[in-house]
Amino acid sequence: MDSRAQDQQRITRAAKDLMSGVGRLGRTMYRIGDFGVPHSHVNVLTALESGPLRVGDLTLPTGLTQPRVTVLLQELEERGLLERRRCTEDRRAIRAHLTERGRELLHEARLRIAAALLDALGTPADDAERVVASARNTVLTLVNALESEVS
Repeated sequence: MDSRAQDQQRITRAAKDLMSGVGRLGRTMYRIGDFGVPHSHVNVLTALESGPLRVGDLTLPTGLTQPRVTVLLQELEERGLLERRRCTEDRRAIRAHLTERGRELLHEARLRIAAALLDALGTPADDAERVVASARNTVLTLVNALESEVS
């Protein structure tokens, strides 16, 4: 087996373990956050934190189909976590806006996650912050590298 094939085998094993670990981490953080809504709803709310988006613009960050996003927007609006408004530029289009209640839901859940991380890591806050920031930076480095490959 040549060197490139060996490299690919090693990276394949590491990538498999990474996907499994990131998945477990996400599920655990979601469970600890006790968001009170399904995970797919949290993905939509998180996508809206940076500003209002059209239904079609929510498909990429959430990984959901447009019909599914439409259903989730209805459910989230009924809970008072977002509002849908007509676009001023294109009256045919609708933009979803996060409400204050939606922001509070995300904030409170993240506080529970942060408290759990501090307790679980058992280190001073500065050290825990470094560990979490290092993990975040590593994941973002991989995401950015892969996204540049597919764009």
